[in-house]
Amino acid sequence: MSIPKTLDLPAGVAAITIETSRGPFATHAIRVPDPVAHVLLIPGWTGSKEDFTPLLPLLASVGFDATAYDQRGQFETPGADDDDYSLSGYATDAVSLARECSTEPSHLLGHSFGGLVAQAAALETTSDWRTLSLLCTGPGALGESPQRPLSQFARALGNLPLAEIHRFRENGMERLPDIGAFLERRFTSNSVASLKSMTEHLMHAPDLITGIQRLRLPVWVGRGEDDDAWPHEAQAAMAARLGVDIHIIGDAAHSPAVENPQGLADAWFPFLLAN
Repeated sequence: MSIPKTLDLPAGVAAITIETSRGPFATHAIRVPDPVAHVLLIPGWTGSKEDFTPLLPLLASVGFDATAYDQRGQFETPGADDDDYSLSGYATDAVSLARECSTEPSHLLGHSFGGLVAQAAALETTSDWRTLSLLCTGPGALGESPQRPLSQFARALGNLPLAEIHRFRENGMERLPDIGAFLERRFTSNSVASLKSMTEHLMHAPDLITGIQRLRLPVWVGRGEDDDAWPHEAQAAMAARLGVDIHIIGDAAHSPAVENPQGLADAWFPFLLAN
């Protein structure tokens, strides 16, 4: 979960709903004249489009259109209980949104759980993507840990009100009033079915890296220096399997796009501009 530093939209960033063949998606988007290419940004578990908002003006400054979105059933994108919340379903959503945003292939970045979706999307339709970037994510399931008891969280979903689960997760956290209110609204706006599905995927998602290797798609891998989700060695091993270096973003943990957007830009943009 990324914690925004401000809820104000930067100049040029618009909050818009984009209609696709898969339904409407809430987005934060920025557009420039004669863009170099389009970048699609997929957020992670309990996150949202706001996880990327500070990065959008930086992308525009070097010539990119960019779109960050709430996934199906996440925050301001609607989701019904009987929707397709498989990894393939989330991946198809990404493909449909990219096609609405650009007539040319898009650069694709997935953060955390969004990285698992991005891998599935790349495998689904390689021709829709110029590159694949994986940020603070891994080659498959995150799995259980004492710090992240996912099975306990999954059992609570549907049995306890989301507001109660949120209060438990936030116990002892000091937040500015507007940020605290936003975090509660974001969490309690999620579809329970979508949130439970994402949690199950984090526990059981398959390793797709062998398939990604076969695509010959340019790939970038990065993480915050203090990332606390997938083990650092697992992310480094994933990068090695893909034949690339892992880029470490200083002054950042699991959410570099919010914690150090300029550091992320410095590490990532050369890759985008070269492809």
